[in-house]
Amino acid sequence: MTDAAGVFTFDHLFVLGRPAGGKSEFIDFMKRAEAAERARTFGIGRFEEVDDFPWLWEACLADDEHERRGESREVSERTPEGYNITRLKFRGSLVDRFNEAIRSMYLANPSFYDAGTLLIEFARGVDDGFFDSLERFDAAILARAAILYINVSFEESARRNNARYRLGQEESILYHKVPDRDMNGFFRDNDWARITGGLPDGRLALRGLQVPFVSMLNEPEATDPAILGPRYAAALGRLRELARTTP
Repeated sequence: MTDAAGVFTFDHLFVLGRPAGGKSEFIDFMKRAEAAERARTFGIGRFEEVDDFPWLWEACLADDEHERRGESREVSERTPEGYNITRLKFRGSLVDRFNEAIRSMYLANPSFYDAGTLLIEFARGVDDGFFDSLERFDAAILARAAILYINVSFEESARRNNARYRLGQEESILYHKVPDRDMNGFFRDNDWARITGGLPDGRLALRGLQVPFVSMLNEPEATDPAILGPRYAAALGRLRELARTTP
């Protein structure tokens, strides 16, 4: 949307990528940015985020309860570092939770979008890819959406996944670790390059809509705002151009 001062802000911004590729760090950067500057430079207004990691963690804790009662685990297996997801396409099924939350908390509250932006964050991998998950979102959500894909190699994702892990904070969005089996199996590859044709930006056909996307290279790793700010601004500036001209 564009406010009275002519500042464009995204309504729904998907923040996608590999585990530990920089999605949560991107959101943390935006939380620290001054509101007016964030809207002008990055197109992100007063914002909230929804992330499927808490739902994954909730399902894994429910499995712990099943196990304590002598019942079979349903979706996960425990590891010293957290949980592997064992149910095929379980991550993709969590889009139903996204749809429910976004419909009830945001689409049903139009005033949120008065200079407000909703960030929608998740990662996907082999056999449960980005395209199937994106296609599962309600058309009403996609119609107001743009996609930022934070692009790092598998090797860099795996390195950062190990580096960010903090023992005792396995439930933390910033400091959890994807266990090695899931990292080296499910997350070794994904379908992003295939569904975008390897292009750095463009539009994805989803549910009969043309949804703009930009792939932002997030290597080499940086923590300095003087490096991250221009990196984010360039990617989101291009994404705003596409969003303004999307039919």
